[in-house]
Amino acid sequence: MKTKWNLMCLAFIMLTSFVQVQAQQARVRQSPKQTVTGKVGNATITITYGSPSAKGRKIWGDLVPFGKVWRAGANEATQIETDADLLVEGKKLPAGKFTIYTIPNESQWQIIFNSQVGQWGIERSGETTRNPEKDVLVVSVKPLPANTSQESLVYTITENGISLLWEALVIPINIK
Repeated sequence: MKTKWNLMCLAFIMLTSFVQVQAQQARVRQSPKQTVTGKVGNATITITYGSPSAKGRKIWGDLVPFGKVWRAGANEATQIETDADLLVEGKKLPAGKFTIYTIPNESQWQIIFNSQVGQWGIERSGETTRNPEKDVLVVSVKPLPANTSQESLVYTITENGISLLWEALVIPINIK
């Protein structure tokens, strides 16, 4: 009888564990992971990012504060990979994998390419995981008004470079 009871308890524990694992896997991320790949000149560029939604919130200057480092997406820090050297806003970025951070402001943004990759985007304190000593390249770009409002953050890659689009802004980054 004791063996039967032990087997029933073991079966219950295994079933409960299985159900919990299935529930965790079925849980959908609030900011789904996205990947975009494209060509700029001879380079193949891939950007992997978490795509948050506005959900009626004011994004720029509020959810994403001006003047503070932002992970350029949600969840894990946004990552860019290129298989060839690039000229980003006229400055050389070597081939490799980088984290993209930004410092948004109303009239100008800093785009930061950092050699540390694979980290979560923010610390428990709410600050980004950026280590400035690992910055490889920092460029300045001007935000532009978008033709239409974009509910979820999207990166695009065209022959002229990459763009970050969200809410009512486009952040173009010229690449050759």
